[in-house]
Amino acid sequence: MTKIDIISGFLGAGKTTFIKKLLEEAISGEQVVLIENEFGEIGIDGGFLKDSGIEIREMNSGCICCSLVGDFGKSLEEVLTKYQPDRVIIEPSGVGKLSDVMKAVKDVAANLDVALNSAVTVVDASKCKLYMKNFGEFFNNQVAYAGTVILSRTDVADRKKVDAAVKLLREANPKAVIVTTPVSQLTGAQLLEIIEKPDTMEEELMREALEAFEESHHHHDHGESCGCGHDHDHDHHDHDHHDHDHHDHDHHDHDHHDHDHHDHDHHDHGDSCGCGHDHHHHHADEVFSSWGTENVPAVEKEALEAVLDELAYGAAYGDVLRAKGMVPSAGGEWFYFDLVPEEYEIRVGAPAYTGKVCVIGANLKEEDLEKAFVRS
Repeated sequence: MTKIDIISGFLGAGKTTFIKKLLEEAISGEQVVLIENEFGEIGIDGGFLKDSGIEIREMNSGCICCSLVGDFGKSLEEVLTKYQPDRVIIEPSGVGKLSDVMKAVKDVAANLDVALNSAVTVVDASKCKLYMKNFGEFFNNQVAYAGTVILSRTDVADRKKVDAAVKLLREANPKAVIVTTPVSQLTGAQLLEIIEKPDTMEEELMREALEAFEESHHHHDHGESCGCGHDHDHDHHDHDHHDHDHHDHDHHDHDHHDHDHHDHDHHDHGDSCGCGHDHHHHHADEVFSSWGTENVPAVEKEALEAVLDELAYGAAYGDVLRAKGMVPSAGGEWFYFDLVPEEYEIRVGAPAYTGKVCVIGANLKEEDLEKAFVRS
């Protein structure tokens, strides 16, 4: 099985930098064929790539979207048959439609043992708005069909410009992974994992929250706790933090957090906890809502702890059942946190592809969460 990765983007966006990093750090042990489709461009990087043992087939017959039916499909089949590579990287012309390239790959895959592995679009953060306005059809197509969008030059672009670019990209493609961390700060292995593995943080948290909810209500039906994660019979919280990376919050006053989660009317023998749902047939989106944000700015550890403390023990942000995230620190570190009611953990790790937070719960106060993580 040959994996095919499409790396698209306008001229100068940073495609070659991204491809070089993959070749040098992530897939150097694989037999790789790079196919460049030129459109009035000179293959200035051909020397480097040939020195790396990569075969280049430069197709200068015109825009890729104009030559897909004949030249491109035939050339791709020829390369696959001749070299039988582990992986093919296709770098389309900057004005080619990503959807057309993907279709051509899928057409070839009908006859050969190949699979479309990923579709990546590299976007210059400082030019996103301009290109979206002036090259709407082609640029928006590249964004809309990408599984991953690499936002380049985020280290030199103005923060507000990056925020605006992320917003525009997210409107054009609600599901793509948007990488805002500079590529130079990420390893090739990280980048390969990002483009090959979908980001399922929200789905995973939803599933975990639902499983915990169903389990707790199973016990609740037998006269045990409601299971929303909080003790409704006490006026205080017992802080059961592990020693290694957990924080001792005994100095905080949590005696006044009376949590009325989901307005549950507890019955020792009833079939319902009062939330209005049949607990034997719950769907996550019926019970919970989710809130998330990305491209989170750097934060001081103390400020992050204060927010997480309220999420875990308080009610200011709603009834929080699960939260997870990775955010950069002001000092250059990255904080990874994992939170359930009355407990959370923070660890320091390598740079993530973007600062990201996801919160699962009920009655979430989204504006307050936005202020806490984005405008802190």
